[in-house]
Amino acid sequence: MSDIKNPLRRRLLGVTAAGFAAIELGLAKRALAQSTRSASSAGTSSRASFGKLKQVDAGVLDVGYADIGPSDGTPVILLHGWPYDIHSFVDVAPLLASAGFRVLIPHLRGYGTTRFLSPDTVRNAQQAALAADVIAFMDALGIASAVIGGFDWGARTAGIVAALWPQRCRALVSVSGYLIGSQQANRTPLPPQAELAWWYQFYFATERGQDGYRANVYDFAKLIWRTASPQWNFDDATFDRSAQSLRNPDHVAITIHNYRWRLGLVQGEPQFDALEARLAAAPPIGVPTITLEGDANGAPHPEPSAYARKFTGKYLHRTIAGGVGHNLPQEAPKAFSDAIVDAARL
Repeated sequence: MSDIKNPLRRRLLGVTAAGFAAIELGLAKRALAQSTRSASSAGTSSRASFGKLKQVDAGVLDVGYADIGPSDGTPVILLHGWPYDIHSFVDVAPLLASAGFRVLIPHLRGYGTTRFLSPDTVRNAQQAALAADVIAFMDALGIASAVIGGFDWGARTAGIVAALWPQRCRALVSVSGYLIGSQQANRTPLPPQAELAWWYQFYFATERGQDGYRANVYDFAKLIWRTASPQWNFDDATFDRSAQSLRNPDHVAITIHNYRWRLGLVQGEPQFDALEARLAAAPPIGVPTITLEGDANGAPHPEPSAYARKFTGKYLHRTIAGGVGHNLPQEAPKAFSDAIVDAARL
């Protein structure tokens, strides 16, 4: 899930710093409703699937992606998180396509039909590598710039693209706000209650945890879905549709590396050192941005007031009421799609 260890630490240790967010343990209080939840949030999405996906060689990957809407529409790239997949946007995509956008939704490395082109490539999931994947994906499709949105790993990745390559990001929609972190920031221990919220990260730090995840990927993912979105009554068909993406042969390696890298237990790749150094300084984001938060997000997440100043361009925040949890695009697709449309117009 989202890397907010630096924001967590600053809040819980009582240190204030512009742009670093606080953790809200438990459910967020209900705030201004931007939209009602769609019928899909009751359990079953109205759209069965994306149909046949496209594939494109991009950087070190053969990327599987959905491509919805007019080919000459303003490009929108939507990025999912862990342990979800592109179906988090299955009801968002047709809403945006009907508004004239070309919607591109790639499987992240380690998910779905995305594959590494070489068996020798390091199965690296550090934050800079995931962001570089997005740039390579855009280059492969000849997309100069796009509106970029996401949640969880996808929100952090979208934020990195906006911060490091603002010319490639027309506007940003980020669930849970500013999530860029660093290994250095993660070295300082958190208070016990905050550490408890990251139990799976410490589980993954062990060989037992790696073996346990490999043996129980689906049950593990369903547990995360339920705890992260405690009021989302998704059905088995909705979960199973996304869980198929976790069959990717590199999924476990990518998941384990991501969380171990955050704790500094494994190294990244040298070609990303310069980018990580820039990210460690918590760069501001100047592109037009809308941040979103569900009022029932059961995952660790920062408070909007703590990260607002990290967005130095046109900026809005919306809290989505109605029991909306961590997987906001799938639980409240109308609210997410509205944010994309509105961000593109800021």
